Amino acid sequence: MRTIALFFLLLATFASSAQKILKVGVAGLTHDHVHNIMNQFKRGEVIIAGIAERDQQLIQRYKQRYGLPDSLFYPSLSTLLEHIHPDAVLAYNAISEHLGVVELCAPKGISVMVEKPLATTVKDADRISALAKQYHIHVLTNYETTWYNTNQQVNVMVNSQHAIGDIRKMIVHDGHQGPQEIGCSKDFLHWLTDPVMNGGGAIRDFGCYGANLMVWLMQGKPPISVTAITHHIKPSIYPKVDDDATILLEYPDATGIIEASWNWPYGIKDLEVFGVNGYLHALDGNHLQQRMKQGYDSVPVTPAAYRDNIPYLSDVLSGKLDPGNDLSSLPNNLIVVRILAAASQSAKEGRRITL
Repeated sequence: MRTIALFFLLLATFASSAQKILKVGVAGLTHDHVHNIMNQFKRGEVIIAGIAERDQQLIQRYKQRYGLPDSLFYPSLSTLLEHIHPDAVLAYNAISEHLGVVELCAPKGISVMVEKPLATTVKDADRISALAKQYHIHVLTNYETTWYNTNQQVNVMVNSQHAIGDIRKMIVHDGHQGPQEIGCSKDFLHWLTDPVMNGGGAIRDFGCYGANLMVWLMQGKPPISVTAITHHIKPSIYPKVDDDATILLEYPDATGIIEASWNWPYGIKDLEVFGVNGYLHALDGNHLQQRMKQGYDSVPVTPAAYRDNIPYLSDVLSGKLDPGNDLSSLPNNLIVVRILAAASQSAKEGRRITL
């Protein structure tokens, strides 16, 4: 009996120290990344307390696919927040609508996590930052590549272990064959291919990944300047926005090259870092190579502290983790928005833009 009692005491102690399951509100269903939170909900990793969406066909589609009850749905975020007070709101709407989400949540003391990038304009990003400071909330940005074991390990090897010496060049390839070509939903395509709602095409959709990683690897420092060129290779499919972009970030002793495209022959999200003494290549989330002078060696990849956004968000909200200048942090993503705005300006005007 004493052994059984001890077992249950240990079990209770473990449960009390386990991570709290967050109760979140969902703002919008038009972003196809919303399937991530729906699957987390199905696995019992998060509680969806309410969903703000007015499009009835979208509501029906998600109700049927994920078995969601009518009681979860509200016609607007303001209505949702009148009835529930979630731990956080996750935005799965057009990038141009992120500011509106923060404007509603901030006065109620509710933190927000948006899908990348933070905003379409510097003006919106600065307003988001001001609201976060005024109401003491977190505004975080979620990127798929944040949770890549390899990217986290590259940062440790570069900035903590100094495994390849000082950074001299960073190259990021991001994108796929095109959002229409890979089967993105029409609701997603509606704003993803709009120059106002998304801020641009591939230059914003995939340029943000490289900017985010490079600012992080450079320990929160913005580049001196940004230069970019764009192409419109498939105007019949994407008449309003670019579908290919190359962005050059200038640092005092390093260069960043971001290759963002809806014209790759396959999906790609990789990261290359050249240092004074060596080279690291994160081919994807789980495969990492290192080269020191001659020959490539595969590097054993250690699992990162967080595998996705929900446990990370939980630890930030509980005070266990300070976002600092990490990949999801507001300081990093304010710089990312400035880089993207400068890249769009550079491509339009054909000149180098200083920050």
